[in-house]
Amino acid sequence: MASETATSVMSDERKMLQEAAREFAMQEVLPLANKLDPERGDMPRSLIDKMAELGYFGITIPEQYGGLGLGCFEYCLIAEELSRAWMSVGSIIARGNTFMGSQLLSDEQRAAIMPRVARGEYLGALALSEPGTGSDLASVSCRARRDGDEWVITGSKYWSTFADGADFIYLLARTSPEIDPARKHEGISAFIIDKPRGRFPAGIAGSPIPKIGYFGWKTWELAFDGCRIPASALIGPEGRAFAAFSRGLETYRAHTAARSIGLARGALEDASKYAQERIQFDQPIANFQAVRFKLAEMATEIEAARQLNYHVCMQIDRGLRCDTEAAMTKLFASEMSERVCSQALQILGGAGYTTHHAVERYWRDARLTKIFEGTSEIQLKIISDRMLGKLPS
Repeated sequence: MASETATSVMSDERKMLQEAAREFAMQEVLPLANKLDPERGDMPRSLIDKMAELGYFGITIPEQYGGLGLGCFEYCLIAEELSRAWMSVGSIIARGNTFMGSQLLSDEQRAAIMPRVARGEYLGALALSEPGTGSDLASVSCRARRDGDEWVITGSKYWSTFADGADFIYLLARTSPEIDPARKHEGISAFIIDKPRGRFPAGIAGSPIPKIGYFGWKTWELAFDGCRIPASALIGPEGRAFAAFSRGLETYRAHTAARSIGLARGALEDASKYAQERIQFDQPIANFQAVRFKLAEMATEIEAARQLNYHVCMQIDRGLRCDTEAAMTKLFASEMSERVCSQALQILGGAGYTTHHAVERYWRDARLTKIFEGTSEIQLKIISDRMLGKLPS
């Protein structure tokens, strides 16, 4: 595997896909990001529609369902390019490519739903975490109670990004009233709640969460107060959703790594340009060895993260187990990204601490990558457990 470098795995087709995504990101996404992010504005639906036309919501969806039928490698290539412009745009494509719960769909449901997802016509928001539940997702307390041919949902959800603009909400709720502390992951079920864009259905109220970054779309706290949904909203076997959710975490982590790399690239490219233009003491600051060394270290860290993530993507596409490697790529790339973006801000000096430059956006968003999709500490636990064995409970 060591002989498979970035050069050797980048086929002509992948290079074309990467270049097209880069052109779209720089020409279409970056100008919007530079305008809307300082205003905390939402990405326009017209941008989402353009992404749909390019097939970006169906990169990993099989061709039989209208997708591109490509792999995690191509998915992460595109996510990196989009995130270099605006991480929120690099994130929204997960609403199709990692359609959570797709494993739980029946063949009939998959045939009906996945083509719409691939076309960007049916995009969802996740309602997983709760005010008291973060990384310990098995401890969810939101309840779904069967009442005839309906389910009644009661409880709260947190960190539901895009809940307002989505076409459906993917909900994890507890359907078993009894909780065995040793097997609390059992009794959790998955539901697809259809909704109109721009508002919530009866029984659901939402409040935007005030964030320090990740602008371009809103993140919501949702309150389910006796929300009634049809029995058919349940997907997969009752009480068995947690195991299905756990499958595919490697792809989610590789995607976060790709987004982290994209942010760091944006910071490096902007800092390099600024260093060559900024004159101090009668010369560009790029002439100062301290600045040159910073840029060299930043570039090296980015390339190391990219190579690791390429390796993980190839493992995923080959169907090989790589949960430890996926934790490593997520950990390394997200930690790297915050360091690199911070160094870029330092190179820009006072200018970097203003919203006149995108570096502060990259810096804010890079900080989030160490938290979502499993904190850095969770990734360290996964890695150390594989190395040393799990600690006794």
